[in-house]
Amino acid sequence: MILSALKSVVDFIVPPRCLLCHDIIGTTGHFCGPCWRQLNFITAPQCDICGVPFDSGYDDKMVCAPCLTHPPIYTQARSALVYDGVSKKLLLPFKHGDATYLAPALGKQMALVSYEILNKTDYITPVPLHWKRLFKRRYNQAALLTQHLEKFSQGSLILDLLSRSKNTQPQGHLSKKQREENVHKVFSVNPKYATLLKGKSVTLVDDVLTSGATLNACAKALKRAGVKDVYALTLARVVPGRF
Repeated sequence: MILSALKSVVDFIVPPRCLLCHDIIGTTGHFCGPCWRQLNFITAPQCDICGVPFDSGYDDKMVCAPCLTHPPIYTQARSALVYDGVSKKLLLPFKHGDATYLAPALGKQMALVSYEILNKTDYITPVPLHWKRLFKRRYNQAALLTQHLEKFSQGSLILDLLSRSKNTQPQGHLSKKQREENVHKVFSVNPKYATLLKGKSVTLVDDVLTSGATLNACAKALKRAGVKDVYALTLARVVPGRF
């Protein structure tokens, strides 16, 4: 009763606000109705491998043409949102604007679309930042999401499973080939975990899936260390024609 009363006082002094438009709402850590309806959640039908949504279809094992012709190194990927003008209003402040308070709500949305992956995960880990970028930004947004996703996972959290040897240039304006070259041999497995990984499944967590180059580079390092299956979870992903 005391905690409930305190919460009521706090909510009166600092009312809960929508995570997107910041209008006053009834509950902390949620979206208002209009903003919720603007979010483009990714649901079936979608590619069984990379998770890109299809316009139509009923087979839950359908695979998109790019995955058929050039299968990714990771086993399966899932994303909560289409990366578009609306989701950018969440992602950019979260990634670059110190809006770390968004992590619990965003992590929960990721968990809702990935429960099958989380239930077969042995270890869950973020895509790492180079120490120079981490020092500048002060936090790794992927690590924050991973910490909240662990609550919904059967696996163990390892924040430093992977390391990044090079402070690569941002991927945003690079072509697919340039992205692949940019992260080539950049990631490696922390030696102290090498004996844990043989035959296990690892779930990688990142904020956005664009070309998949970063996730593939991480998956390659994990596969070299003996990991059987590498899954990937991102908050959002680029969908051709909807960027």
